[in-house]
Amino acid sequence: MKYISTRGQSPALDFSEILLGGLAPDGGLYLPESYPQFTDADLSAMRSMNYRDLAFAILSRLIDDIPAVDLKAIIDKTYRADVYSFVRKRQNAEDITPILKLEDNLYLLNLSNGPTLAFKDLAMQLLGNFFEYVLAKNGETTNILGATSGDTGSAAEYAMRGKKGVCVFMLSPHKKMSRFQTAQMFSLQDDNIFNIAVNGVFDDCQDMVKAVSNDAAFKAKYKIGAVNSINWGRIVAQVVYYFKGYFAVTQNNMQKVSFAVPSGNFGNVCAGHVARMMGLPIDKLVVATNENDVLDDFFKTGVYRPRGSANTYHTSSPSMDISKASNFERFVFDLVGRDSAKVRELWASVDKGGAFDIKYLMPKLAEYGFVSGSSNHANRMQTICETNSKYGVVIDTHTADGLKVALEYREENIPMVVLETALPAKFEDAIAEALGQAPERPTSLKGIEDLLQKFTVMDTDVTAIKDFIAKHS
Repeated sequence: MKYISTRGQSPALDFSEILLGGLAPDGGLYLPESYPQFTDADLSAMRSMNYRDLAFAILSRLIDDIPAVDLKAIIDKTYRADVYSFVRKRQNAEDITPILKLEDNLYLLNLSNGPTLAFKDLAMQLLGNFFEYVLAKNGETTNILGATSGDTGSAAEYAMRGKKGVCVFMLSPHKKMSRFQTAQMFSLQDDNIFNIAVNGVFDDCQDMVKAVSNDAAFKAKYKIGAVNSINWGRIVAQVVYYFKGYFAVTQNNMQKVSFAVPSGNFGNVCAGHVARMMGLPIDKLVVATNENDVLDDFFKTGVYRPRGSANTYHTSSPSMDISKASNFERFVFDLVGRDSAKVRELWASVDKGGAFDIKYLMPKLAEYGFVSGSSNHANRMQTICETNSKYGVVIDTHTADGLKVALEYREENIPMVVLETALPAKFEDAIAEALGQAPERPTSLKGIEDLLQKFTVMDTDVTAIKDFIAKHS
C-alpha cells in the first residue's frame, strides 16, 4: 500500500515513511493510492470480532510495511481494557467503544473511555505506539509539533509522555480551553513535554505548525513530526470505530447506518468518509458544527470560506472553535476526482486567506452522503438538559452539538449513531450551567486544576517557535 499527497507533487511512500512527518513535502495530506475494499463476506467475518481483532483486520489492509505479527502486537498493546477504564455503568471496558441506546434507532457511540476522557485517545494511543516502534526500528528520534483546541493536546501528551526518542511541543490558544483541558496538559511535568500557550486562537496555532512543517530545511534538521489529524495514522485509527459502531446497531450487511459527528478540524468525520469508501454501508455522514460553521456553510452552498482568527468565535464547545479545517482537503481531493492540480489551485486561494467556490459539485456531494447543520450555546444547553431528563445521560457540549444536528436528519428506519467526543467532566462550567451541578469526575482526576502547571506563553511568531524547538530539542 502506497500513500500519495493530495497536492500530487510528492513521491508515493509506505505507511512507515509517512507516519512521522504528517504533512507531505508539497504541503498536501497523505491518502492511500486507492481505498481497499471490504466485501459482504469480509463484513460478515468482521461482525463478531472484538475491537482489537477488528482493528487488525482493517489496519492490515492499509499497512503492509509493518510485519503482521508486529502490527497485531502494537494493536493488542494499545487496546487493552485497563487503558480504557473510565466507562459508564453497565458498560464493558473490553468493548473499548461501547454503544449506548437512547431509543429506537438513536445511539451514542461512547469514545471517551481513554486516559484523557476524549475520543482522540483511541487514535493517539495507537499513534504513540506506532511512533515508538518505528523510531526504535530505525534508531531515530523525533520532535512532535502540534496544535490543539483542547483534546488533541492532552491525548497526544498522555500518549507520548516518557516515550523514548520523542519530544512534544504542543501549541494551544492561551486561555481559550476549558480549565480541565488546560490542567490536563499543563500539569504534566515530563521532561519531553513542552506546552506553549499562544496569544491567539486555534487557527493561529495551526498556521504556525504548518509554517514550520513547510520549512523543509528546519523540518529535516530537527526531525519535526506531527500528531494532529493531518497525520494519516490518526485518521486510519479512527476508521475502526465506525465499523465497530455499525456492527453494534445492525443485524446484517444490507442495513445502512448514519453517523453524526461533531466537527472542527474534519478529522473524525473524514475517517467516516474513508470507512464508507472502503465499503462500510453508511447512509449519511452528518457534519455538526458549532457557531464556527464554515463547514456547514460549505455543505449547504459549495463555498468554503475560512473566516480567519479575528472572526473565530470562542464557544462552550471549544474543541470545535476552528475556522480552517485541515482534513477537509482530504475529502475535497476525492470530491474533485483526485485531481491534485485542482486541489493545489483551491488551496492556493485558502492559503492566501481567501475562499473557493465549487458549487458545481453539489450534486456529487450527495453521492458521498454528507449533510450538515450547526448548533449554538442555547441549543447545546437545551440538548444537554433534555438528554439528561429524557435518558438519564449527561453528555458534553460537543456531543450535544452532534446530537442536536443528528435529530434534524434522523430517519425512521435507519439507525443514527452520534459520536461522543468527551466525558462531560472536561467541560464542568458548561455542564453546571446547563444542569445546575457539576458532572461526575473520575476519582484520579479530582483536583487536577490545583496541580503545578508548566507552560510558556508566546505570541504568534513562527521564528520564536523555531527558536524554542531548537533550544529544547
